[in-house]
Amino acid sequence: MASSSPSSTPPYKLTATAAASAIRANTLTVTAYAHSLLSHIKSRNAAVKAWAHLDEASVLAQAAQLDSIPAEERGPLHGVSIGVKDIIYTKDMPTEHGSGIYAGVRPGVDAGSIMVLREAGALILGKTATTEFAATVEGPGTRNPHCEKRMGRTPGGSSSGSGAAVADFQVAISLGTQTAGSVIRPASFNGVYAMKPTWGAVTRDGQKVYSLALDTLGWYARSVADLELVAGVLGIQDDDDDDDDGQDDETKQTKLDLNGAKFGFVKTVVWDEHVEPGTEAATAKAIALLRSHGAEVEEMELPEEAREIPTWHSALLAHDGKTSFLPEYRLAKSQLSASLVSQVEDQSPRSSHAAYLEALDGIAAARPAVDRVLSKYAAVLTPSVPGEAPVGMKTGSPVFNLIWTSLHVPVVNMPGFGGEHGMPIGVSLVAPRFHDRRLLRVCEAVGQVFEAEGGWKTQLG
Repeated sequence: MASSSPSSTPPYKLTATAAASAIRANTLTVTAYAHSLLSHIKSRNAAVKAWAHLDEASVLAQAAQLDSIPAEERGPLHGVSIGVKDIIYTKDMPTEHGSGIYAGVRPGVDAGSIMVLREAGALILGKTATTEFAATVEGPGTRNPHCEKRMGRTPGGSSSGSGAAVADFQVAISLGTQTAGSVIRPASFNGVYAMKPTWGAVTRDGQKVYSLALDTLGWYARSVADLELVAGVLGIQDDDDDDDDGQDDETKQTKLDLNGAKFGFVKTVVWDEHVEPGTEAATAKAIALLRSHGAEVEEMELPEEAREIPTWHSALLAHDGKTSFLPEYRLAKSQLSASLVSQVEDQSPRSSHAAYLEALDGIAAARPAVDRVLSKYAAVLTPSVPGEAPVGMKTGSPVFNLIWTSLHVPVVNMPGFGGEHGMPIGVSLVAPRFHDRRLLRVCEAVGQVFEAEGGWKTQLG
């Protein structure tokens, strides 16, 4: 997905790092960059419908203000375009949570993550479309940009607009959130990179919470370097340690050499029931490519402590959904979807306090056990999705993601593969908790191989 050189690329197609570099070198102004993005969005918005709110005049005013800042006062994201999932507060835009209950509501404050990004110089382009409260399977109307000439397919959810906008070159970076699979799944369906960092590594202050035990802010990009750029701005750092992560000390300080690196491959307990031919082929090709570049890949299993995580994750959502959406239920039940009403009213055993405590305690016990297994490898390869994006607007299954979300580990979707209908399919690389930056270094090396040799190329732009 990496762009060509800035001189030969329309500004809207630049990756975040390329745009930042061009603006820093004074070969591109933020205003010219903004005009290019807005023109492209205007030509594509009716087809993709990625935005819940975008105000052209406001974007251009931001751009002019950023252009007026002296070079020595500019931050690492100066002028870089960022879309914000519409459950994250923005002081100068509505935050509607994909719900009519909050139509036109402007919170008047920025979420903590937005404060940090603005301080680094980001151009906050607008709010991206999401499902209702980022909690339902009905899409917000956003279309997968890769299937306009085919039967319509979902971009995934709940971060529907964020994934589609980055894939369609409408924004360089976009923010999403993940409670089950709402960052990684859309990345796979749209053929872009995405990172769900370690739970708790990024502030959630100022965003609608579904589950305190699970919700994690993540981001989409078109290169690993862009993921790294955002990770640095958001303050994500690893501890210095001597854990064996499949690399020697010298490799840890430089780019990973795939020759001799050790990877794991785990199908997880849901493989047999849920995997489709596209993902089976993508993971097989990913393994073959790693081995062809000298890496060792061994199939492994998660420890016994992790076997019940899909059931436990369901119990967490059942309990936390009742708590999180009770205010809206009491305020405006008639404006909630039937699925959210049923969540608040759920009296089934899975939503009981006993089931909730079992889930909390079971997953907590599984996390260190899984960390120990993951720490044996440079990274562990695993499916991102069952297969290609499904036909229709339902957002698709998060079954391969919810395990890692529950375990709080960092995950990166790696594009480069495709299915029988020509749609993108990604695979995930995972690492132990708070090994985020090391995982990104691994992804940098792996991504070059998967992009060049995975066999799928975007037809967009």
